[in-house]
Amino acid sequence: MLDKIMKFLAYDGKVSVICANTTEMIEKARKTHDLSPVATAALGRVITIASIMGAEMKNSRDRLTLQIKGSGPLGMMVAVANNFPKVKAFVTNPYVDLPLNDIGKLDVGTAVGTEGYINVIKDIGMKEPYIGISPIVSGEIAEDFANYFMNSEQRESAVALGVLVDKNGVKSSGGYLIQLMPGSTEEEITKIEQAIFKAGAISKMLDQELTLEEIAKKITGDDDVKIMEQDITPIYECDCSKEHMADGLITIGRKELQDIIEKEGKAELVCHFCNKKYEFAKAELENLLRDAD
Repeated sequence: MLDKIMKFLAYDGKVSVICANTTEMIEKARKTHDLSPVATAALGRVITIASIMGAEMKNSRDRLTLQIKGSGPLGMMVAVANNFPKVKAFVTNPYVDLPLNDIGKLDVGTAVGTEGYINVIKDIGMKEPYIGISPIVSGEIAEDFANYFMNSEQRESAVALGVLVDKNGVKSSGGYLIQLMPGSTEEEITKIEQAIFKAGAISKMLDQELTLEEIAKKITGDDDVKIMEQDITPIYECDCSKEHMADGLITIGRKELQDIIEKEGKAELVCHFCNKKYEFAKAELENLLRDAD
């Protein structure tokens, strides 16, 4: 099944549902960064929620940046998305390896850490970007973003994110975001809570080859969910270029650039998001120095 995002309305428009299959994206990220299994699970969850939130944005120029900085050994995780959604991401320590947790699953909570913050930056064409900061509550990512939505955006939400990894790589990956609209009743909320509990893990549902529509019905308990949008294909792709890297070199300032020319005679920059290397010869650096004037 190709990666896909679908949007639904349940209970006669009173509940918004976004479901995502991100299996191919996360496998590409795993290969790009040579991620350990627990790093794959953690960064995969971040990429998935970034793609879901990216799909919520209205305009092609909108940009979303997620920063998750926990107290665990993974360090910082960063994902950047537009509204296509095209996502790129990296983690500080991609090789972290931990024992399985008490229930025999990858210990994402310990890898991320239970202390720290989520930083959400939305550049949506306003004078200043929206910045929302929320504390990490468990390090499991989904709970942390449910807490973010509630406290920073005042949106009561249910978030599920899952990555199923085996010895060959990513078997399945995806997530969903359920949000209550005005008019939703306590009875409907109870039905959704019971349905979520009964449905089980999103990664297992995808591994069982359930469609996103079947998953939407299963997690809401509403067999009459209405499809609002279905032709959304998220991709994992970096948009770096030598021109972007050159702009970055110019911003370090004349003195630093002059030092590099005199001491090194060249520069090599590596993109955090895709590990691509960009080399600048002495003549290119001297041209940049003139541009910095």
